[in-house]
Amino acid sequence: MLSLPLISLILLFGALAGFLAGLLGIGGGVILVPLFLWLFPLAQVPPDIVVHTAFGTSLAIIIPTAISSTYGHRKHGNVAWRQVMFLALGGTFGALLGATLAAFLSGQVLKSCFGAMQMIIGLKLLFFHPRLPPEYEQVPGGLALTSVGFAGGCFSSFFGVGGGVVAVPLMLIFLRLPIRLAVGNSSALIVVSSLAGALSYVWHGLQAGVVADWTLGYVNLLVAMVVAPMTILFARLGVRIANRVSQDKLLNVFAVLLILIGVKMILRI
Repeated sequence: MLSLPLISLILLFGALAGFLAGLLGIGGGVILVPLFLWLFPLAQVPPDIVVHTAFGTSLAIIIPTAISSTYGHRKHGNVAWRQVMFLALGGTFGALLGATLAAFLSGQVLKSCFGAMQMIIGLKLLFFHPRLPPEYEQVPGGLALTSVGFAGGCFSSFFGVGGGVVAVPLMLIFLRLPIRLAVGNSSALIVVSSLAGALSYVWHGLQAGVVADWTLGYVNLLVAMVVAPMTILFARLGVRIANRVSQDKLLNVFAVLLILIGVKMILRI
């Protein structure tokens, strides 16, 4: 059962995930998934479905969070809908592939992969700051946009995160979009890729015969309903901050947090 202190902690982490989603265009799953991997065993979720349910539930929560972030970025003119159309096309197919691959792996393998992913992203944010190429004035082609969307969608569903940690750098380095447009487009892409990924986790969970209270496939509906309002609210706050302040110091703190979480998950301590 979920106690009041436990629910308060869940809401706090949900707020943090939403804030980071709006600020960095990353979806927030890098915070939600570790939280759920700790929470679900306490809530007596069967051990063999804990990891897959953490991923599926994270994606379900990211959907409304990304919608909130996208709406905020659109108001600031940071979303190019024609580009998003191609990104979403690739993201949908990538998300379906990523969720399918994850469904066939054991929970421990997925957990170790997620921990390694956290560490790599954290180290990249902390120590690797490449000089970005100059921005293109011309609009990226449909194939390039679709390819970036596919990569982001596949990463998103496989790890149960938003996918912006892949999509944003790709849009900056290969598509040469301005940073705010890359973040805004990423938020819109995450809406589609997370929806496709969450539905895939529902389907694969139902196919696996998963039956648990408040659970549909690999998605815990109760936790999603509790956390989603906080992530939506604080995603809007993150968008406002993203348009006003430098993100360097926050990125460094966030990077250290990711590294520590990744080490803990790989060592299983």
